[in-house]
Amino acid sequence: MHAYRSHTCDQLRAADVGQTVRLSGWIHRKRDHGGVLFVDLRDHYGLTQVVCDSDSPALAVLEGLRVESVVTIDGEVKARAPGTTNAKLPTGDIELFARSVEIQSKADELPMPVAGEQDYPEEIRLKYRYLDLRRERLHANILLRSKVIASIRRRMIDQGFTEFQTPILTASSPEGARDYLVPSRVHPGKFYALPQAPQMFKQLLMVAGFDRYFQIAPCFRDEDARADRSPGEFYQLDFEMSFVTQDDVFAAIEPVLSGVFKEFANGRSVTEGAYPRIPYREAMLKYGSDKPDLRNPLVVHDVGEHFKGSGFGLFAGMVEKGHVVRAVPAPNTAEKSRKFFDEMNDWARGEGFAGLGYATRKGGEWGGPIAKNHGTEGMDWLAGQLGTGPDDGIFFAAGPEAQAAKLAGLARTRVGEQLGLIEEGAFKFCWIVDFPMFEYDEDNKKIDFSHNPFSMPQGGMEALERKDPLDILAWQYDIVCNGVELSSGAIRNHRPDIMYKAFEIAGYSKDEVDTNFPGMIGAFKYGAPPHGGSAPGIDRIVMLLADEPNIREVIVFPMNQKAEDLLMNAPAEVTPKQLKELSIRIVGDGAPKPA
Repeated sequence: MHAYRSHTCDQLRAADVGQTVRLSGWIHRKRDHGGVLFVDLRDHYGLTQVVCDSDSPALAVLEGLRVESVVTIDGEVKARAPGTTNAKLPTGDIELFARSVEIQSKADELPMPVAGEQDYPEEIRLKYRYLDLRRERLHANILLRSKVIASIRRRMIDQGFTEFQTPILTASSPEGARDYLVPSRVHPGKFYALPQAPQMFKQLLMVAGFDRYFQIAPCFRDEDARADRSPGEFYQLDFEMSFVTQDDVFAAIEPVLSGVFKEFANGRSVTEGAYPRIPYREAMLKYGSDKPDLRNPLVVHDVGEHFKGSGFGLFAGMVEKGHVVRAVPAPNTAEKSRKFFDEMNDWARGEGFAGLGYATRKGGEWGGPIAKNHGTEGMDWLAGQLGTGPDDGIFFAAGPEAQAAKLAGLARTRVGEQLGLIEEGAFKFCWIVDFPMFEYDEDNKKIDFSHNPFSMPQGGMEALERKDPLDILAWQYDIVCNGVELSSGAIRNHRPDIMYKAFEIAGYSKDEVDTNFPGMIGAFKYGAPPHGGSAPGIDRIVMLLADEPNIREVIVFPMNQKAEDLLMNAPAEVTPKQLKELSIRIVGDGAPKPA
């Protein structure tokens, strides 16, 4: 028999009754029933119930061990007594009567329990992550992550993509988020940067003549944490394709994403067929966000025209100034008390807005100050545009367009949640397309890129030369699922002349482009194919499939919100010797103290 196990802890079944077997694992739970000890033995695969009584030499040993001690148990497989089987366990029809036990490792008193799913402070969970990972839910999440990545790899290869690895030590880029810098020992005073993404390298692979590239790529950005963004590092399905249009990119990646989500949906529905394509400006109008959750049926409407010269002076005055008024329906709220509407207004103020107006309606009768001042006829006309019924209320967001759109989008989400309108058990995908190429930077009073400076403008050179920059659209697109942005992508600008012109509009000289992006602009001068791609986030995909609200629940060893690794105590000070080797001197509070 094997030194540690003849079976894993999820293998034994009723057909194995009578066999002598050996199991190894962690003591998950112990239950003393007056001279009879029950132990749930756990390994990576599952649980087996072990029982020992006064006839078993293992009893005294197991009684003296704490949970999470590691043991090897030899014993006889027995059928559980009628009425004591556990249908929730694959091994629930049997138990192992322990004949002998060998201690592999004793556990000290635990800083947090492994059995059960109690909430514990994040600081403790991250400091003792190896214990946290033993817990059933988190263990399952990490296994799901591995299976998702394996599925993605298989599907990408089936689509004709080839996997390549791009460098981790590279050059800092002036665009994007803050870099993580790595000092060079052999080039004093110079630094590598960890890649924020393999963007330039994957484009250079296309220039090099490879046709379809992909990689499960690590990316590093010095950004603050959010629920859907881990500080420090993350992984993405990075891919690029040559000689493609936007339609070709969509056709290549949609089957991969839909296939992965269907494989791990566990009964939840997934968008069928081609994903809906929503232009950026339409998304901002209808949903108040470029990351719309299509499970929410509510649609935002622009109703400013209804208030021009109306009896409601506040909105009329705003429209006169060029501001907008956006309306969010609130279906079947006739039986809601005024408290519901007032609480929505208080919520909006808590989010930093001036407030959220509203009109109530019950049996066709309007209520509230806005309806009173706007009049029944005006409100009926407005309700007709929105398609609301006689028992539907309306919320209003008014102000400068960007601010009103943001409030309306947040209100749409909150109303959908409060009224239970969000479709459950569904993954709804969409593309956001036609992003503006440029935007006006109010702080610096100049035109700048709005999304990705390396995207091809729609209309190419002609658009750059003849159109108002703020009217130029780019071949840029985002993949969104359930209100979560999975990735950005684009058809790339592969023409040096078009790239120089685009950067010129944004205030960059030709020399600055050559200095900041020498590898890519230089390569494009030797023949570059039209190409494009995207990079869906692995962590976010798994977060959605695992139905977790926070991305740290699907990452093996995440950092906390302060970008600290509490388990390994990183970042940490280094020795003066290490600093000297790197030709670095630290000044200020971070300087090492003399020995």
